[in-house]
Amino acid sequence: MERILVINPGSTSTKLAVFDGEKELFRTSIEHDQKDTAKFLRAIDQLDFRKECVLNTLKERNIPVESLNCIVSRGGMFPPCKVGAYEVNADMLSYVNSDHIVGEHISNVGCAVAEAIARPLGIPAMVYDCVSVDEMTDIAHISGIPELPRESRGHALNTRAMARKCAEEILHKPFEECTFIVQHLGGGVSVWLFDKGRSIDMYSDDDAGFGPERCGAIQVAPLVALCCSGKYTEAQLAKMVRGNAGLKAHLGTSDVRTVEKMIESGDKHAELVFNAMAYSLSKGIAALAAAACGKVDRIILTGGAAHSKRLSGEITKHVSWIAPVEVMAGEFELEALCAGALRVLRGQEKPNTFVWKPQA
Repeated sequence: MERILVINPGSTSTKLAVFDGEKELFRTSIEHDQKDTAKFLRAIDQLDFRKECVLNTLKERNIPVESLNCIVSRGGMFPPCKVGAYEVNADMLSYVNSDHIVGEHISNVGCAVAEAIARPLGIPAMVYDCVSVDEMTDIAHISGIPELPRESRGHALNTRAMARKCAEEILHKPFEECTFIVQHLGGGVSVWLFDKGRSIDMYSDDDAGFGPERCGAIQVAPLVALCCSGKYTEAQLAKMVRGNAGLKAHLGTSDVRTVEKMIESGDKHAELVFNAMAYSLSKGIAALAAAACGKVDRIILTGGAAHSKRLSGEITKHVSWIAPVEVMAGEFELEALCAGALRVLRGQEKPNTFVWKPQA
């Protein structure tokens, strides 16, 4: 039996699970006090802290580390990479420890935690379907500014897992024979077009609809003026568009449930902003339908915010003319990571090799 430890680091928690093959033995979410994490400047600085949290939890659950056969973690903000598994190697560890990372994200520490636990055990450590999976077509990469090509960066792991699940359990067809548009609805949002097993185009939360705390697509000229006004530092502007935007900027909260309560109590402004979010998210789906020439088997809504019947209902109202809508609410990243690791361990999939050379 293949015993797999799955690690998914988040900004305020570390989710982990242990599987024997497909059978889940346990899962938990270790919540982290902001006072404990605030002292770390970078994600990679949390390596020892997160590692000890994982090891202590395994000890509490009476899972000997020696019983593990593989450790898999969510991948980080790497340079554009292929779909599937990557073995954690020296290049990957050098990259996440360098000053040349693509972006600061807590998932960057995941590979290092997996490797630190796996190395003394002599077992493989890997990451799967990284944030920066890029299968976009050449035409999809082109933007109106040559120096700023479009990039693929978002919820690759959960969206692909839900597309595969829909193909197998609802359409009863191979994933590679289907076309899906999958929208992840969480604190961040992204929407993906999967055609014949490949994510050929996508919109992240800075170029399509706005989300609970992300700005979405905004007009460029006013943003340029804002950036050049001298009123904000680069860090403040970065936080303005990712973290303090969307519902949070308009209504003071990024919690969809709180906004729904505001609407139920008669807050018309909250209702307007909420519906505007659904409206803008729907347009991202419709744009990808155009990229698919209108030939879409299913539209899938997933992520934690998809639990909101109001939100999923509003989006469905706008896009159900394109294709039937499946609401597959929640996050299934732990299962997806385990399934990917199993395919590698069973020889059904060959892991990729991460290559990175420091800039001179």
